[in-house]
Amino acid sequence: MNSVAFATAAAGKIIIREEISRDILAREALLDRAFGLTRRRKTSERLREGRLPARGLALSALRDGVLVGTLRFCAIEAGEGRDALLLGPIAVSASQRAQGLGGAMVRLGLERARAFGHKAVLLVGDAPYYERFGFSRAGAENLDMPGPVDRARFLALELEQGALAGAQGVLRPTGAQTAPARERGWLRAA
Repeated sequence: MNSVAFATAAAGKIIIREEISRDILAREALLDRAFGLTRRRKTSERLREGRLPARGLALSALRDGVLVGTLRFCAIEAGEGRDALLLGPIAVSASQRAQGLGGAMVRLGLERARAFGHKAVLLVGDAPYYERFGFSRAGAENLDMPGPVDRARFLALELEQGALAGAQGVLRPTGAQTAPARERGWLRAA
């Protein structure tokens, strides 16, 4: 992916590009600041746990080389045999909020998802915020998360008309799994 420049009045130039391995620690710190240390207890995390983001759908926003935004999509199954994506997590640093960066990342992510041939996206989030991108309860009404979820915040967007027609059941992860810690070199053999 070529990087995309995003300019804000207060922040100056921000580059949005695909996430690379050196972004991971900064991404995790940004997510902790944005959502708190209890973020890993959320139901959406059950679907992302131990999974890589969908290919080409992990974005980082940088200002002067510092990570100020992150957005990922993960592959899921939305009911029997229906491939979809789960949008999230998305976070923008406090210093860059309310300047349109989150919206720019969502729009770019959805464009890329469409270009890669994905047909539907689900998320758990603030309906008034995500409705401007086309998300609604339609398509998610007969689907469930693998844990508690506020139904009003469980939203869907069909990138291809009819992609979620008749979809029902519990979402389940389908994306590539991360390597165990030992294989990543984080743990040394005893």
